[in-house]
Amino acid sequence: MGNRLKWKVFAALSIGSLLIPGVNVVNADIDQVSIKPKTHVLKANSENVRWGNIGKGEAVLTVNSGDIVTVDAITHHSGDDYERMIKGDAGVEDIFHWTESEKTEADRGPGVHIMTGPIAVEGAEPGDVLEVKILDMKLRPNGNGEYAGKTYGSNVAANWGFLYGEMEEEPVTREVVTIYEMDSEGGTDYAKALYSYRWTPQTDPDGNVHPTIDYPGVVVDHTTVEENHNVLKDVRVPVRLHFGTMSVAPKEADIVDSVPPSYYGGNIDDWRVTEGATMYYPVSVPGALLSIGDPHAGQGDSELNGTAIETSVTGDVQIILHKKDKLDNKLKSLNFPLLENENEWVVHGFSYANHLEELGEDAQKEIFDKSSLDKAMKDAAHKTKAFLIRGMELTEDEAYSLMSVTTDFGVTQVVDGNWGVHAIIDKKLFGDAERSMTPLRSSFEQFGAKIEWEPNTKMVSILYNGNTLSAKIGETKAAFNGETVRLIAPIQLNAQKSAEVSEYFVDFYQAKLSKTN
Repeated sequence: MGNRLKWKVFAALSIGSLLIPGVNVVNADIDQVSIKPKTHVLKANSENVRWGNIGKGEAVLTVNSGDIVTVDAITHHSGDDYERMIKGDAGVEDIFHWTESEKTEADRGPGVHIMTGPIAVEGAEPGDVLEVKILDMKLRPNGNGEYAGKTYGSNVAANWGFLYGEMEEEPVTREVVTIYEMDSEGGTDYAKALYSYRWTPQTDPDGNVHPTIDYPGVVVDHTTVEENHNVLKDVRVPVRLHFGTMSVAPKEADIVDSVPPSYYGGNIDDWRVTEGATMYYPVSVPGALLSIGDPHAGQGDSELNGTAIETSVTGDVQIILHKKDKLDNKLKSLNFPLLENENEWVVHGFSYANHLEELGEDAQKEIFDKSSLDKAMKDAAHKTKAFLIRGMELTEDEAYSLMSVTTDFGVTQVVDGNWGVHAIIDKKLFGDAERSMTPLRSSFEQFGAKIEWEPNTKMVSILYNGNTLSAKIGETKAAFNGETVRLIAPIQLNAQKSAEVSEYFVDFYQAKLSKTN
């Protein structure tokens, strides 16, 4: 957010912004933007994760504002198919290690998700806002050579699903696991159902029997289930990688269940929290303490039967701290997780805006019996109205009218205890105020990038820090270091035949190009 004003200043001071070779550029404030962020790697292993807790805790990594973190995120549903989702992957084997005599984490709870972190941010204090840019997400290849080149995920029609106990076929209270297969290298952009099975009582290494899916990390004994390989034939499910759970630590409790989302983020389960998106979280504890996990490969709004396609991914995120005394109108008094992408603002509302505070001492238990879509809709509506009034400087009457005639409200999820409704605000409603365009050449050269232009093919290449982004004018697909990627928006030519992009585009790809490989 703070960089947006810089782009306007640079564009105003730049000379010769047309996309032609040999143009000289005058840079302003170059010392502030030329510092390359440090890249950290946070690998998946038992020392870098917590099971089911997004509360306060000792940081496994400390970063400075602007740093980039390559983070492994592992699904807690890996045990649904040990052969395809755990075996041969040393990091995942370490996390799930559980025998009669050893268990990597004795107390898995109070929630279920495997959360990588927490990550502390230098200088973060209550009242600040933490920005997290999702620069990249890739499927984690399985470690079993028998299934080389594939990644697998699990969807569970679970006891916490919205229609559990209301099915037409017997038994009406069944739990069904469906395993999906995907191409690890992204050669295909869809998932296909491989097989399904009904959950049967499973005995864990401690001798406890689990009649239902009630404890994370139980590895299913496939000799006790009947696999149905005739499932969803010829159906292709679009792969939309996203983080189901991303959170800063709340102030209200030290140990916090990862399942219900709230003002601090958490298990929002919005498929829009994906590559190209930016999340903003209100900081309420020193260091912010960011945790990332619950990766998904596909999910519809509502996450109706209990889960998405739960899988494992590796992602790159840039972490930026906004100090409370420098917040703009959109981030001042932010008290909910806010999403931004190239075209939209997305406001997240819940049955309880802050269940930890509103429901008292037993909040983390009571929330599962008190949620409703009515309350979530009301919360989302109030937050959206406030965002339009303060962030977009509308009157209350203007905001209320605009919400009714343009804002799409959707059911984010109805399975996470604190149910969610999101509101989508289209940036183009506000014209240049929310999606202003800027010259591509001057905007990228001002921080040291080199621009190459091939007139015959209309191909633009941006080179920086050993990375190269190449894209054809008007195309949505591009190449990043030779790998095919989807741009968050195509590069356009304006009336003067000069290449231009949005300020959000520049902000995002400066960060992506800044990663040290």
